Amino acid sequence: MKTFLAKKETVQPKWHLIDAEGQVLGRLAVKVASIIRGRDKASYTPHVDTGDYVVVVNAEKVVVTGKKEEQNKYMFFSGYVGGESRRSFGQMRERRPEFIIKHAVKGMLPKNRLAARMLTKLRVFKGPAHTHEAQNPVKISL
Repeated sequence: MKTFLAKKETVQPKWHLIDAEGQVLGRLAVKVASIIRGRDKASYTPHVDTGDYVVVVNAEKVVVTGKKEEQNKYMFFSGYVGGESRRSFGQMRERRPEFIIKHAVKGMLPKNRLAARMLTKLRVFKGPAHTHEAQNPVKISL
């Protein structure tokens, strides 16, 4: 019996919809990263992008435990001397809640070029509306 290895041409990606309202950020990111990588499929192959597309809605309503709301800091650097700035989790929730989920999922993917392509299959939206109705995403409950 030969080992099955998926090929890029044979992969048929599906679309999934996840509502982030009331979900814990880390647990949500683990589930999303697993779907994007294709770890939940029998045809999973580490060196091939076998994952599915994921649409996450209500990104601003994600929950964190403990004091992470005030203590978590996101660091940005402009490239210039003294161009470093930090924002708390609460500030990022107000300004760019999509970034919070993308950043958490990116940290759970492998650090290579394949992961960069996998991350393009994640679509995060601030409110309950999204622009991927035509793809008929299947709603997943966590």
